[in-house]
Amino acid sequence: MDSKPALPRDPSQRRGRDFIARHGETVFNFARRMQGHHPHTPLTRAGFAQADAMGEGLRAILGPRPKLTLWSSSAGRALQTLAIIAEHLELDWHQARHDDRLIEIGMGEYSGRYYADLASEENGFLDMAQGLYTRRPPGGEWYDEIAVRVTSWLVDTDDDPGDRLVIMHGMSSRVLRGVMTGLEVSPRFDAPVARDLPQGSVVMIEKGVETIVHTGSGRNSAPA
Repeated sequence: MDSKPALPRDPSQRRGRDFIARHGETVFNFARRMQGHHPHTPLTRAGFAQADAMGEGLRAILGPRPKLTLWSSSAGRALQTLAIIAEHLELDWHQARHDDRLIEIGMGEYSGRYYADLASEENGFLDMAQGLYTRRPPGGEWYDEIAVRVTSWLVDTDDDPGDRLVIMHGMSSRVLRGVMTGLEVSPRFDAPVARDLPQGSVVMIEKGVETIVHTGSGRNSAPA
């Protein structure tokens, strides 16, 4: 990938504000297993607590029944998280829009494997400092492919009325945030990748500028 993914207009000209969050902790996260684009891995009690905290934090900022377009990855864990947040905001979860372009990085043959097993078999597959994979999983996806699909979603949603709440995943949200804030493409990862944040965090991106509005209590994004 030679340059940043093309947006319909400069990121600073995107309409409205985007509140972007990762789903709460799941049974795969807790077990330290590769989750990737598994369609449904349920939330743990900690995951529900993180979703509650995100909902409380957003309500403090936005108040009840804010004018929001609700967006979610089609994965069950993201939809579960959104249901809890929507209840705090007094919004109808059934009005949420689901989109496969917001799903997590595809892990191919690594999907469902334990991190500890992969660490012993595939030395160096994860950059622990950045929380990013160092090579494409066999049969899986790479960061430039995520950039293409999240950019496509941005193009199609720029005219949404009001603000947006987007519930997605660790790796894919970092690429989306990188695209939206105009970060340079990393030669190592072939895409713009934003910094890692604890699970349960929420950022607001407005006119290409990112602000952390709620810091979560969970782990970093490596378990996807």
